[in-house]
Amino acid sequence: MFEPVTIKDIAKALGLSTSTVSRALRDTYEISSATKKLVTDYAKQIGYKPNPIALSLKERRSKSIGVVVSEVANSYFSQAIDGIESIAYDKGYHVIISQTHESYEREVINVSHLASRGVDGLLVSLSSQTEDISHLKSLHEKGLPIVFFDRVADEIVTDKVIADNEKGAYNATSHLIASGYKKIAHLTSSSHLSISIERLWGYKKALADHGIELKEEYIKYCPHGGMIYEETETAIKELLALADKPDAIFVAGDRLSTGCLSVFKNLNVSVPKDMAIAGFSNSDVLDLFNPSLTSVRQPAYEIGQQATEMLLKLIEAKYPVEEFEKKVLDTSLFIR
Repeated sequence: MFEPVTIKDIAKALGLSTSTVSRALRDTYEISSATKKLVTDYAKQIGYKPNPIALSLKERRSKSIGVVVSEVANSYFSQAIDGIESIAYDKGYHVIISQTHESYEREVINVSHLASRGVDGLLVSLSSQTEDISHLKSLHEKGLPIVFFDRVADEIVTDKVIADNEKGAYNATSHLIASGYKKIAHLTSSSHLSISIERLWGYKKALADHGIELKEEYIKYCPHGGMIYEETETAIKELLALADKPDAIFVAGDRLSTGCLSVFKNLNVSVPKDMAIAGFSNSDVLDLFNPSLTSVRQPAYEIGQQATEMLLKLIEAKYPVEEFEKKVLDTSLFIR
């Protein structure tokens, strides 16, 4: 078993007391320059590193933050994590990442584990199954700093960072309409998720502004957000089976968008001849698809950065924070 070098090891090797070695490493005035040099040179020689657990107990801060996302392999979240790490590591914080795989039960377990490990704060994007947020609310009420990004919980009063989901959805749906499609379906994740609600608003508003009747049978929910292929396939088959089937689909999720293209390919549905598609996606893989997919791209990296800056501000605040902000960042429509 790996055993790191300790202050006791240095003290024993140099014939000094552990308190002398500790003070020398902390560069306190009580220790002579000669002793400090002796201790620091030897510590460097043997590769001594301060014990972060011991330091966190002393300072009551672990210098680490927990990140809760649905899936690291998701292009949006991988980009957001890059943004999170770019700020956290620059400020001396470590990042601990956990995946829910869209499971409420796993989210509860992950959040509990991160809190028990003494993280200084949490960055959270809710799972598609999460409706009960008591596991987060109780930690927040006890003083654990929490910042939400992407999929947020309005019931908890704290900082939040999101993309302009309604505008992105409006632009994507309007693009399909401008391209000549009038029977546009909508494929989305769980109905209670903040992103689903906001993107549905944008879809409905675009239809209304262009004088197109909303058909409820055109709206399909995939509770696992596209992580289960059969769920996406079933939703699309139901749309194709309608007497007045749609001629286009606006898709409200990264994994759902790429999943749609896979289902179309397996069902021999030609895009855009048989069915046009536009959707939210940050995946660069879309450029490899033939035909490709017009997509709404979110500023994931910037969202991760800003959420982290907000969290660190809460963590390092000397006084209780009473004013919070919800930042909304613009999306971009990539027409392919």
